[in-house]
Amino acid sequence: MSTQLTTGLPGLDRTLKGVITGDNIVWRVDSIDDYRVFATPYAQAALRSGRPLVYFRFAPHPPLLDQNAGAEIVELNPRDGFESFLGTIHLVIERTGRGAYYLFDSLSGLAVDWYSDSMLGSFFMLTCPYLFDMETIAYFALARNQHSPDAIDPISSTTQILLDVYRRQEDLYLHPIKVQHRYSPTMNMLHHYRDGEFKPVTSSAVTAEILVSQPDVPLPVLGTPREQFNRNLRMTVSRDPQMLTLLEQYLDCDELSNIRQRLIGTGLIGGKAVGMILARAILKTHQPHFRTLLEQHDSFYVGSDVFYSFLVRNGIWWLRQKQRNPETFLEGSEEARRRILTGAFPDSIVRQFERMLDYFGQSPFIVRSSSLLEDNYGNSFAGKYDSIFCVNQGPRERRLENFLAAVRSIYASAMSERALRYRARRGLLDKDEQMSLLVMRVSGCMSGRYFYPHVAGVGFSFNPYAWSETIDPRAGVMRIVFGLGTRAVDRTDDDYTRLVALNAPERRPESSFDEVCQYAQHRMDYLDLEANQLVSGYFTDVTRDDRELPVEMFATEDRSEGGGGASHWVLTFDRLLKQTDFVKDCRAMLETLEQVYHNPVDIEFTANFLDDEQYKINLLQCRPLQVKGLETIRLPEFNIPDADRIIEARGAVIGQSRLISLDRLVYVVPETYARLPMRDRYEVARLIGRINFLGSTTGAQHLALIGPGRWGTRSPELGVPVNYAEINRVNVLCEMVMMHEHLIPDASLGTHFLNELVEMDMLYLALFPQRERNFLNHDFFLCAPNRLRSLIEGIESRWEDVIRVFNAADVAGQNRKIALSADAREQKVLCFLCDNSVLTSL
Repeated sequence: MSTQLTTGLPGLDRTLKGVITGDNIVWRVDSIDDYRVFATPYAQAALRSGRPLVYFRFAPHPPLLDQNAGAEIVELNPRDGFESFLGTIHLVIERTGRGAYYLFDSLSGLAVDWYSDSMLGSFFMLTCPYLFDMETIAYFALARNQHSPDAIDPISSTTQILLDVYRRQEDLYLHPIKVQHRYSPTMNMLHHYRDGEFKPVTSSAVTAEILVSQPDVPLPVLGTPREQFNRNLRMTVSRDPQMLTLLEQYLDCDELSNIRQRLIGTGLIGGKAVGMILARAILKTHQPHFRTLLEQHDSFYVGSDVFYSFLVRNGIWWLRQKQRNPETFLEGSEEARRRILTGAFPDSIVRQFERMLDYFGQSPFIVRSSSLLEDNYGNSFAGKYDSIFCVNQGPRERRLENFLAAVRSIYASAMSERALRYRARRGLLDKDEQMSLLVMRVSGCMSGRYFYPHVAGVGFSFNPYAWSETIDPRAGVMRIVFGLGTRAVDRTDDDYTRLVALNAPERRPESSFDEVCQYAQHRMDYLDLEANQLVSGYFTDVTRDDRELPVEMFATEDRSEGGGGASHWVLTFDRLLKQTDFVKDCRAMLETLEQVYHNPVDIEFTANFLDDEQYKINLLQCRPLQVKGLETIRLPEFNIPDADRIIEARGAVIGQSRLISLDRLVYVVPETYARLPMRDRYEVARLIGRINFLGSTTGAQHLALIGPGRWGTRSPELGVPVNYAEINRVNVLCEMVMMHEHLIPDASLGTHFLNELVEMDMLYLALFPQRERNFLNHDFFLCAPNRLRSLIEGIESRWEDVIRVFNAADVAGQNRKIALSADAREQKVLCFLCDNSVLTSL
């Protein structure tokens, strides 16, 4: 008798890291023929081993083994009753003894015969442990999507191995849901079964397409189909009148049913989820080729009621109520956050979380905030609430704990000062702001230990940064990166992105290939599956060993001497933009969505190549773009004497064209700031915040803020690390290229930081003092009387050398003003001294 245990398929043995005595193996299938594919080699291997093979035959489907197969066939009749059926099986197991192989018909018919899923679960809980104790191997089958949690939960918790089998045309796929006491980095991934081998599916597009193609369990119908649709739409998706108008037009019953099938808990799915679902439905309606172009999404939703129940259960509700009062909205917020981060979920919700984790297996996913107000008309909440990647590696228990920690962190971010101040500023403190969650599969491909998308980015249907007269602002713009899109929405380090004007994709702000190389993206964000975390690394290092990556699609080989001698790849995206339909598809997306929304839109997306030519786009987010004053403003030409010129900038200008008079200017002296230790640079940011807060209380209606490097950076060596609340009353924000020679301001299109500027109609400009047609009157700022110490009492005198604050009246006199003329279309800004009459005559 052979001592080696096997499934009869060596490839499956390797995938499962072997078969262990006592293993009960449950196969969830769509047809008995798919079960037979795996049951036949299992039975043949059992007979070859010399061990007893017992086949329990009781289901109405065709037999799995014929009478001459060599197995002991035990005929049973479930209609004889639960106790009789169970007793006979246990007597056979006892008589056969230890170490046998067992093959069961599909168990699903038992629930019909006994009129109970609960009884089916009880049968398994009584039989599985006995088989385990007898050191056997046993195969069972279940029909997918035919049983309630009363059967599924006890079976999945009791069995040692649970496997899902999917068929797509002639191909079979295996998804190990549970493999007890064994682990590998790919074990719980979807596997393609071919020629006896099980190969992990590394593409998110293929995985999602296989899994979402499976039929769902129909939900009960109450009332007419239209009445039920409208009721479910308001119970689950949205109650916002503007969104409901679009949802009723574009969402169908199948998509709504799919949402409800994937809803954890109850309540609404939130604004971010609604925007994503609606945008996909719009594109599939108006642009039929998007039905195959879009990567399938198989997201889950944590309902808004789960958030409120969590607050009540963990004693946070009354702390939350203080946040509705503008006078007390920050009181108790830190205590609320502490309780959230240590809070517990009901067992019923945790079980639903576990089923979701089983579905994703070891595929990475991201938990995204999707509050009720988020991404609706007028309120983007960009960057206010957290989104957290779950790399989803390791044992199931650890993966569950990591997910629960991510949920708690996002719930806690709803109580952050940043989020509360945003709500207060927009008059939303008294609005019902429940936190739903959108749990999305991370779009991308696995390359060894790394996981990342080929392209990620943001798109605007209106381009506020038209750096050339050939660029049509209404054609839209993209900001794309290689790797995860975190680099497209956050300002993190001294790296760059690729800006693409959709009507002129080959036109770049840079003037030479040397500049292209200097200002190209060098680092990428990706998920490290071994480290189980989000990390950054150099593009060339991460992709060096990826033999399947079509690198020429995204990068250009630099063979110039300036490249350091050896050739290397530069992320230009030239072939992607010139030789594929990618730009055409993105422009069609943005135009279609803007037309339906009757408003410019802002999207987030990824793209992944399945081969050298075919790609899939994943639309991750869509929301109305908060753009004020899209109309073109004609500005006069000014002939300004050199003595009156303060700033002249020709470069990145983002925002509405305007001609205004400035009341106060704040200037961070580049040379002095660059000499400060890092801790003092944070202090500069806090002082800027105090000046900003004093603006409207001291008569400074129009405030300009001018400083070196990048405003809002997280890295003080790159600029001034203010947060948005510390500059939210500024009208003009200027970034100077004066930190170090290799750092330029990054036109931060699509970043959360820029979204806040756009929402508040703030003007952004970049100043390149060393470039032609750029000018900074440095002496003007140094000689102006400094009001810093009179505005902020008790401040140390040393800060006067770093921050210069003065009012226009201090330097212009009674009959003169400081004017600022900004032409976004021509990409030029002029700040100058002029007589009052110059502005009053316009």
